[in-house]
Amino acid sequence: MGRWAAAVVGLLVVWSVGEAKKKEKVCDKGWECSGSKYCCNETITDYFQVYQFENLFSKRNAPVAHAVGFWDYHSFITAAAVYEPLGFGTTGGKQMGMKEVAAFLGHVGSKTSCGYGLASGGPLAWGLCYNHELSPSQSYCADDYKYPCTPGAEYYGRGALPVYWNYNYGLVGESLKIDLLNHPEYLEQNATLAFQAAIWRWMTPMKKKQPSAHDVFVGNWKPSKNDTLEKRLPGFGMTMNILYADLVCGQGYIDSMNNIISHYQYYLDLMGVGREVSGDNLDCAEQKALNPSGTSASS
Repeated sequence: MGRWAAAVVGLLVVWSVGEAKKKEKVCDKGWECSGSKYCCNETITDYFQVYQFENLFSKRNAPVAHAVGFWDYHSFITAAAVYEPLGFGTTGGKQMGMKEVAAFLGHVGSKTSCGYGLASGGPLAWGLCYNHELSPSQSYCADDYKYPCTPGAEYYGRGALPVYWNYNYGLVGESLKIDLLNHPEYLEQNATLAFQAAIWRWMTPMKKKQPSAHDVFVGNWKPSKNDTLEKRLPGFGMTMNILYADLVCGQGYIDSMNNIISHYQYYLDLMGVGREVSGDNLDCAEQKALNPSGTSASS
């Protein structure tokens, strides 16, 4: 083959690879999921519908709840639509998608619950009762060069996975392109934004070369030898390690950890998946913290 012919073949190969990349199938499902190959398969609204959301959070609009009328299905799906093309609820087939939604909402439900042992409907029926901390124990303002406190702003816990401290509001706001450092109150005024901030936290590693909660849950992460020695393994337990570190993990079978697991399994049951498929490594009772206290964007 002559040089000219070889060059033409080389160009054709490059062109065909480029065309293959161009032709990778992408789909649109309207407001729910668009412009991604992930949207071509079942997405969250195919398996998680309004009535299921209402079942999971059946007491959120009870007269004694603290965020009546704030949280709704449409806000959750609108927020999820931003992350479905990145794999949120769309990775690993329908069952894994349902499990991931149950896992994520298990965290949300436990962190926003006002349920207690004798509450009507049971203690697990009261997720999304709050959208902000009612009685802050401190100002949550720390010296930070990059995200200094705004005079008059309060950085107490707000949102679906409550955000605390000025530096976390700054980080989350920068990532979502919303000025949360100057206006932390936005997280208790807009349910879609509150869900979006929580899903961002679920989908985003906090440090380079570390996994996100999403990664460890859907099987995108392989633990190192050091992770294995410190009992950090793929599964729901590791999601708690990433989100709360030693505030919840490595403390044995404490109530705060058990409560999160209970919400996850309760939601699996209500979604029709069943707690028997909760997965391996459900707890983090003996896991060493990936990032010790004070380094996570929610607590």
